[in-house]
Amino acid sequence: MKRILMCAAVIAAAWSASIASADMGLDALFQQEQSTLQAAPKERMQRFLGSKRHGRSQNVTQVKFTRDFLDSRPKASGGSEFDCLAEALYFEARGETVKGQFAVAEVILNRVKSAQFPNTVCGVIHQGTGKRYQCQFTYTCDGREEVIREPRAYDRVAKVARLMLDGVNPKLTEGATYYHTTAVKPRWSRTFTKTARIGVHLFYRDQRYRTASN
Repeated sequence: MKRILMCAAVIAAAWSASIASADMGLDALFQQEQSTLQAAPKERMQRFLGSKRHGRSQNVTQVKFTRDFLDSRPKASGGSEFDCLAEALYFEARGETVKGQFAVAEVILNRVKSAQFPNTVCGVIHQGTGKRYQCQFTYTCDGREEVIREPRAYDRVAKVARLMLDGVNPKLTEGATYYHTTAVKPRWSRTFTKTARIGVHLFYRDQRYRTASN
């Protein structure tokens, strides 16, 4: 009987040691994972988490290009990429039709997908900023302060930005990565393929570069 009790004690001790070892192994694995996450670039993690977090809004499949549709949507919000896109739509297209606003947003996101441009929304919008009239979006380098004076117009374009970032893809411009208003005719427009006219904007695609939209 004594021998049986001793064997049981040995087995119990071995089992406890095994559990303790497993716990230590899990602790070490958890610490390693935490270190890896902390070492990852903050922007990359935000983009990864943001894409996961907002994926649910892709359920919005029936988009109507009307103000009533936008007014029926909840107030939009988001991180830096959202802020950049909403601001760009406000200064570039707030006077456009709703369809035109979606089209301008599409061009910006087409640029993000293209190897020709930076791979973030903010990077695309602020490319060349700091060089007077040499930027991609004039409002960022015209020397005037960006002040949002029409909050209702901003709220609407912000909803467009949120929908587009959440995966809504109306495919209005056939993969365009350039646009200009009908009031001007820039030299570069002669070298690109015109894909659409929506509202007061003409849209163009550079055939040398391809995006997921074309």
